[in-house]
Amino acid sequence: MHSIIGTILLIITAMATYHAFMNSKFMEDHIFHVDKILISKEYKRLISSGFLHANWFHFGFNMIALLSFSMSIEVLFGYGKFLLLYFAALIGGNLLSLYIHRNQGDYRALGASGAISGVIMASIVMFPNSEISFILLPFSMKNWVFGLLFILISIFGIKSNAGIIGHDAHFGGAIIGVILAVIMMPEIITLNWWIILLILIPSFLFIILIIRNPAVLMVDHYWGETIRSVKQRPVHKQKSNEKTLNELLDKINIEGIDSLSKSERETLDRLKEGL
Repeated sequence: MHSIIGTILLIITAMATYHAFMNSKFMEDHIFHVDKILISKEYKRLISSGFLHANWFHFGFNMIALLSFSMSIEVLFGYGKFLLLYFAALIGGNLLSLYIHRNQGDYRALGASGAISGVIMASIVMFPNSEISFILLPFSMKNWVFGLLFILISIFGIKSNAGIIGHDAHFGGAIIGVILAVIMMPEIITLNWWIILLILIPSFLFIILIIRNPAVLMVDHYWGETIRSVKQRPVHKQKSNEKTLNELLDKINIEGIDSLSKSERETLDRLKEGL
């Protein structure tokens, strides 16, 4: 037995992805693009980008994940709530990505990963002690272990800006998935409160951190602590650089990243390279 809504989403996504491959203008008009959303107000991209993929491998991986988890959610919540969860996670993931990349006007992304992350995480908090297996890999793990690893990998992926994976969209979609699962079926708070807390506590702490201190996303190996040392610098220059960097980080904390002048941004980039 297969998920009806999951299958319909797969077909629509396949058609949109194929059309985008054949028509570059269609791709350009619907991909997630920061400036097009923030400046041109093309908010449709928050949804349309979730139906496009970079290649057929990207599409296939996402759709296998969707069909693997959608059946249980569809049965428990029904068609309407399943669709609500899917699109809320898609939009939520893209909104977090938009916030994180708001100063990178050329940032572009595509894929259904945020929506699917929401479906996966909702399934995990519903059935934390079930096991998840992996294609072509000879082992499995408990759902709750996978869920916690997913969140931690997403956090460190966002922090390090690693690779071409949209960790921010995954992370945002996953959080929405957990929250909506709790809203739609409140009794899981009593049954599975521990996995809900394991996922949401580090997630909310990280979100609070990057909102209060955006420099965390700009400086390598920096998690909000005061900079105490700069290696391989003369003592007087080291103190000067520490003071300058801390002043810039304080300014970002108080007034936001947009408050930095061009010369201050260049100084911050230079100091980042010296850490």
